[in-house]
Amino acid sequence: MGEQMEELNQETQVSSRKKGGLVTMPFIIANEAFEKVASYGLVPNMIFYLMTDYKISVAKGTNILFLWTAASNFAPVLGAFLSDSYLGRFLTIGLGSCFSFLGMLLLWITTMVPHLKPPICNQFTETCKQATHSQFAFLIFAFVFISLGSGGVRPCSLAFGAEQIDDKHNPKNERALESFFGWYYAAGAIAVLIAFTGIVYIQEHAGWRVGFGVPLILMFLSTFLFFVASSLYVKMKVKKSLFTSFLQVIVVAYKNRKLPSQPPNSDSWQYHKDSPESLPTKRLRFLNKACVVQNPKDLTSDGVALDPWSLCTVEQTEELKALIRVIPLWSSGLMMSINVAQSSFPVIQASTMDRHMGSSFQIPAGSFAFFTIAVLALWVILYDRVIIPLATKIRGKQVHLGVKLRMGIGLVISTMAMVVSAIVEHARRKKAIEQGLYNNPQAVVAMSAMWLVPQYCLHGLAEAFSAIGQNEFYYSEFPKSMSSVAASLFLLGMAVANLLASFILNTVQRLTRGGGKEGWITTNINHGRYDSYYWVLAIMSFVNLFYFLACSWAYGPCADEMMKEEATSSRSKDPNEELQRARSVADERQNLFSSLPS
Repeated sequence: MGEQMEELNQETQVSSRKKGGLVTMPFIIANEAFEKVASYGLVPNMIFYLMTDYKISVAKGTNILFLWTAASNFAPVLGAFLSDSYLGRFLTIGLGSCFSFLGMLLLWITTMVPHLKPPICNQFTETCKQATHSQFAFLIFAFVFISLGSGGVRPCSLAFGAEQIDDKHNPKNERALESFFGWYYAAGAIAVLIAFTGIVYIQEHAGWRVGFGVPLILMFLSTFLFFVASSLYVKMKVKKSLFTSFLQVIVVAYKNRKLPSQPPNSDSWQYHKDSPESLPTKRLRFLNKACVVQNPKDLTSDGVALDPWSLCTVEQTEELKALIRVIPLWSSGLMMSINVAQSSFPVIQASTMDRHMGSSFQIPAGSFAFFTIAVLALWVILYDRVIIPLATKIRGKQVHLGVKLRMGIGLVISTMAMVVSAIVEHARRKKAIEQGLYNNPQAVVAMSAMWLVPQYCLHGLAEAFSAIGQNEFYYSEFPKSMSSVAASLFLLGMAVANLLASFILNTVQRLTRGGGKEGWITTNINHGRYDSYYWVLAIMSFVNLFYFLACSWAYGPCADEMMKEEATSSRSKDPNEELQRARSVADERQNLFSSLPS
């Protein structure tokens, strides 16, 4: 009987490994890469399409792009929830690919059907008709479908690919996963670079029909290649969502809100624990009421809650606490994302400057974002392969920059980027006025567009420090069960940042438009004061640095800092004493910070 069971287990393992494996990697990586080339390639020049073909002002067009980007960054959070709770990763990626293709098809149709856009402006009367509600709605539907598509593809592709080669019975599994992650990120970086150079170049030189048609074809290939390998994929079953767990803790804590507060070790109270060592922490103690056992009959004989909406585990409660604790530091990173979101204005600036390299080649205005991605990738390579090994060799011990330190450095560099942006735009506008181009926004100022490169490079360096530091911070501070939340939290921050960027832009316009003035953000860039707008963002970024320092101090030591302190401390006889002390300091700072008036 035992031999038969062993043979059956071996057959099951062999059968289960008929699907998945490295053979599926080209299809999954190609799906993600083509989707990025197609969707990212639409963004840089979209402000010109809105201005020229839909007769939309710079301020309104920028607001539309802010909201579109916010939707595209929020959608992956929704996609992760649906994937983990209902649909599964395969179906989520498949639906996302179809939605992206449909959105790009609708966008391409706007270039083919004249009735879907306002008519060409009358050159004699200099009058332009605005887009009708139906024409504008058709365009917005295209944007919505593209955002929904990104929400299905981006949060699931990496995890879905890892599932295909996550074979615990294969000793080469670790190397295969490492290879997959390397190729995945390399393909993503190359895809973004192609989008910011090749697709933008096609749009500028071949027109919108071809420029939007190429992403449409790439998205079709992305969808086709993903579905053609459907029979090869390992498709995992849907597991319970962590978001449901958070909601359960909030609901149960609210139900028990009138219970008197008691210390966790009180004899009259018992906490539902998954393990004997599991005890709730003192911070955010009002949530501890969610895991109080009021009646032993609420538990099964195995110690499991009969109703998860009436009793939660300590682990559930601590997971929600971990999320709440990082929110202040998470919010301090929004300012950098707000600065990065100002991508439309440098494109407009570049279109009015000399973009020639040599006598014949001219850099497309939308391709300057290439420098941001290139600097980000170059710094990651130098930091990991040159700077850290060299510093370690010089000091004779392992050198590591803490995640909060890197996040802070990124915010400082982001502030510098906005200062440089303001100075460059002030110089560009001054030259335009001196050369008599004040009323001619289409004329090229005798100033090289390469002056814009430093601000793009600084934005890339800021993201290399702060964005990567944030992602590492979330992964290291959250429990392993919250990896999906850690992966989507930065994208959620970018979504919120775009909404805030739209609010800031509208506020600045409203405050500067009084008395018959056009305001700072005008269609004629020479009439506007984009430099003053940059200075506002620079000042806000500077103030945000102090907010970050306060949040960092209130949070206390991070996981990597506590591990380092444990490793270097030799004064404590108890190996857990230093860790407990650090946690106590963090709790005290958190309580002090939460007591401050908002």
